[in-house]
Amino acid sequence: MLPTILVAMADLDRRLITYRYERWRALSAGILETASGTFLLLIAVRWFNADPIPKALVAAGGSFGLLLSPLVVYFVSRLQWPAARAAARARWVGAGAVLVAALFPVLPVYVAGAVLGAAVSASVIPLLTQMYQENYPDHERGRLFSRAFMIRIATAAVFSKLAGEALSRDLGHFPWLLAVFALALAGGGWLLARCPSRPLVADGGAHPLRGMRFVREDALFRRTLICWMLMGFANLMMLPLRIEYLANPKYDLGLTVGTIALLTGVIPNAARLVLSPIWGRLFDRMNFFSLRITLNIGFALGTLTFFTSDNLFGLVAAAVIYGVSAAGGDVAWSLWVTKFAPPERVADYMSVHTFLTGVRGVLAPVVAFSVVTRLPLATMALISVGLIMASTLMLVPEIKFGKRARPTSVLVEEVSE
Repeated sequence: MLPTILVAMADLDRRLITYRYERWRALSAGILETASGTFLLLIAVRWFNADPIPKALVAAGGSFGLLLSPLVVYFVSRLQWPAARAAARARWVGAGAVLVAALFPVLPVYVAGAVLGAAVSASVIPLLTQMYQENYPDHERGRLFSRAFMIRIATAAVFSKLAGEALSRDLGHFPWLLAVFALALAGGGWLLARCPSRPLVADGGAHPLRGMRFVREDALFRRTLICWMLMGFANLMMLPLRIEYLANPKYDLGLTVGTIALLTGVIPNAARLVLSPIWGRLFDRMNFFSLRITLNIGFALGTLTFFTSDNLFGLVAAAVIYGVSAAGGDVAWSLWVTKFAPPERVADYMSVHTFLTGVRGVLAPVVAFSVVTRLPLATMALISVGLIMASTLMLVPEIKFGKRARPTSVLVEEVSE
C-alpha cells in the first residue's frame, strides 16, 4: 500500500511541476508563434522584397526542424539525456541563431538565422510530447495542455498587435523584434530545463529512423498518417499564402502591417483562446477520429472563405473560422499519438508524425510559391479544400477504431488551481 501511495505522490509532483513551468513557458511560446506565423515571412516580403525561394525557406523553417526530429530522438536516446533538458539545449542553439540574424540584418544571414531558429525549436517536439506522456495523466492530458496553451494564445494575440503596430511605424526596427524572439527562445529553454523528464528508451544500434517501423507494424497508425498527410499538405500549402495575399501589393488589398498582424495573429488567436479549453476537454472525451473530421471541415471552410474574400468583413470571418479550427488542431496534432502509442514509444511515434509533417511542410511552401505565379489564389484554395475533404472521407471508416484509444486513468486527483 505504501509504495502505491509514494508512486501516486511522485506522479502528482511531476504533474504540478510540469504544469507550473509549462504555463510560464507558454509566454515565450506565444511570442515565438508570432515569429513563425506572421513576422518572419512578413519581414522577408516587405523589408527584403525576397524572391520566392528565400520566402519559401523562411516559411518552411519549422518544417525543416520536424524533418530532423527522428534524428534528434535517436541521438537523445543514445546519449541518455532527459527529454526536457535536451529540448532546452536545442532552444538555446536557436536563440543564438536568431540573435546573429538580429545583429547582421542582411538577407542571407536573416534567412539562415530564421530557418535555423525555427528548425531547432521544432525538432524537439517529440521530446515534449514524451514529457507530457510521462507527467500528465491520460484522463486530463488534453485539458492541462490546452490550459497552458491558452496563455500561449493570449500572448501571441497581444504580441501580434504590439509588434504589428511597432513595425507599422518603422519596419526598419525589425532587428529589435528578432532580439525579442531570441530572448523568448532562451527563456523557454531555461524553463524546459527545469521540467521533470526521463531519458528515452534506447534501442542499442537502431538507426535514426527507427520509428518508421511502426508505420509498417501499426495499420491504424499508417492509415491515420496518410489522411493527415493530405489534410496537412493542403493546409500548409495555403498558410504562407495568407501573408502573401495580404502583404503583396499585386493583390491590391492596401492593408497596413498592423492590419495584416490583426488578421493573421490577433483575431485567430482570440478565437483560439476562447475555444482552446473546450477542444482540450473534447480531446480527452471524444472519439479522436470524429474530432479530426470536425476540425478538417473547419479548416476547409476557413481556407475557402479567406481566399475568396476581398473585403475586411470576409477576411475577419475567415480569421475567426481558422482560429476556432486551429484551437482544436493544436491539441490534436500535439497529443494524438499519446492515445494510440505504447507509453514508452510515444516519442518514436511522434517523431514519425513530425517527420512527415516536416516533409509536407517543406514541400508545401515551395509548391505554393511556385504555383501561385500560374494559378489564381481562389483556384489554389479550391484545390486545398478538395484535398482536405478527401482526407475527411478517408477518416470516416476509421471512426470505429477510435475505441482503440488507450483507456484513461482516474487515480490521480485534479490539479489544484
